[in-house]
Amino acid sequence: MSNKHFVNDPVRLLNSALSSVPLANPSLALDAENKIVYCKPSPESHVGRVAIISGGGAGHEPSFVSFVGDGVLRAAVSGSIFASPSVKQIYSCITRRVNPNSGVLLIVMNYTGDVLHFGLASEKAKAAGVDVDMVVVADDVGVGREKNGKVGRRGIAGTVLVHKIVGALAAARTEACSLKEASALASLVAANLVSVGSSLAHVHVPGRAVTSDEDDEGSLKPDEIEIGMGIHNEQGYKRMKIPKLPELVEILLGQLLSKEDKDRNYLEDVDKIEGWVLMLNNLGGVSPLEMGAITAEVVKQLNSTYSIQPKRIFSGAFMTSLNGNGFSISLLRLVDTGLGEGKSMLDLLDAPHESLGWSAPVKQETWANGDRQTQSSESDAKEEPIPPSGLKLNVSQFSHTLSSALKALIKAEPELSRYDEIVGDGDCGSALKNGAEAIIQLISANGISPDAVITVSTLAEVVEANMDGTSGALYSIFLNSLAKALREAGAGEASLGVWAKAAMTALVSLRKYTPAQPGDRTLVDALQPCIISLVEGGDVRKAARAAREGAESTRGMKASLGRSVYVGEVGDTPDPGAVGIAVLMEGLAEAV
Repeated sequence: MSNKHFVNDPVRLLNSALSSVPLANPSLALDAENKIVYCKPSPESHVGRVAIISGGGAGHEPSFVSFVGDGVLRAAVSGSIFASPSVKQIYSCITRRVNPNSGVLLIVMNYTGDVLHFGLASEKAKAAGVDVDMVVVADDVGVGREKNGKVGRRGIAGTVLVHKIVGALAAARTEACSLKEASALASLVAANLVSVGSSLAHVHVPGRAVTSDEDDEGSLKPDEIEIGMGIHNEQGYKRMKIPKLPELVEILLGQLLSKEDKDRNYLEDVDKIEGWVLMLNNLGGVSPLEMGAITAEVVKQLNSTYSIQPKRIFSGAFMTSLNGNGFSISLLRLVDTGLGEGKSMLDLLDAPHESLGWSAPVKQETWANGDRQTQSSESDAKEEPIPPSGLKLNVSQFSHTLSSALKALIKAEPELSRYDEIVGDGDCGSALKNGAEAIIQLISANGISPDAVITVSTLAEVVEANMDGTSGALYSIFLNSLAKALREAGAGEASLGVWAKAAMTALVSLRKYTPAQPGDRTLVDALQPCIISLVEGGDVRKAARAAREGAESTRGMKASLGRSVYVGEVGDTPDPGAVGIAVLMEGLAEAV
């Protein structure tokens, strides 16, 4: 693992990298505040056509922002490194950066934070009258059915093939497709797509301290390779001594294509196959020389072992893991799209485009006609004020109690980060700290309203804007649902009983977006018993104890949801999200 970088500030690094994309492609613009790269409005290209949007954490470049361009994506939203973008960013992209259109299709990789954030943004957009659909791509076979549990397969590099094919259909000049057709094609491509990766080392995130735990436990030994590693440093199927390349390719192709491996045989039988497409993806740190050798070996074994001669072969960096010293193989089975002549999967792959991330260069006339403006000059439209509810709270008491809880959460950040570095991707503590600090700033600026619904809705907006990752999505959904439940409580004083009942309603709403139950090793293990205790007993201290007991119960528990599913034995480490709930409740209990 290399921990040496030219830019060690992750925020500055991401902002600078995003600003480079429209410099290299004059047809694009950057909404820097929301980290959105989007196509400049062009009536000839965009009016009356479905807008394809994707996005995810940074660190996977050229995915996703460099696949924006006529013929692929209309826009892409970037989160922080390895963290999904916020609901606010995605909602702004849907409603402000891809109009006019005849519908919006979100293509999302199957990671919990991405699915939650994009899902919530799509629901908000639908409520605002936008025609939106979402397709989740899950192409990774590295972790089989038994281990991936309720989460399902991860989405990895094969997703860019979905982007290219569906993007070409949406951009076709001869006949505009409908949102239903674009969504159906995306689902069809995803269903015929399998990918698997391997890596010689984990990667180091710029600006993140190198700990002894990361060195000793997180890193691979010098003579080891990880089979099936994810694109966020997640563990894969197994570790083994580094084999020779032919043996490694044999293992990976077996996971992709062997019908004997029932745990990974995801390609269902179809009546007619029109051929195959092969994509070799560099995770960022493999030399082009080695990628050439890998490509040759894969093509050789596909032919000799499986009688497959790919009709298209793409080799390069399509979806990286920073400077990961590894690669992935994606195979797309070509089947009939049912869309007629000129719209086969292969036709759409070959269709012209203007994106930096695919293989062909930007057209000469685009350079000649493009101006040098790359930043958006539009000011964000002011949001409508939140209607008052008549449900009152004591601002001074509420601010004091909430500040106590938030300070406890900030103090616990190192502990939460340490837990998450063992069982996840290490961002849980920092995400909670960022959200807590932003709310404390709101309190200091006298941003707490005496109207309980306005206050909770404002807190939800702060969380959406400042908390990355899965924690941000879950807290945001909960707070939005809590505000709705409080509004339904009617006018009067916001008593503890009112808060408790509304919290239970919000917990039920949260289940629309996550199947997590106690026992799945998530924050729900602490949140649900805490709310039940509050409803039944009306005692904040007892509720805090219930939350702590729930968090402690996750020690040694096998994960069924979240990135912990892909991690091996975690020993006595509790779920960091559950511990965060416990810390928050204990801070509240101290102040009441």
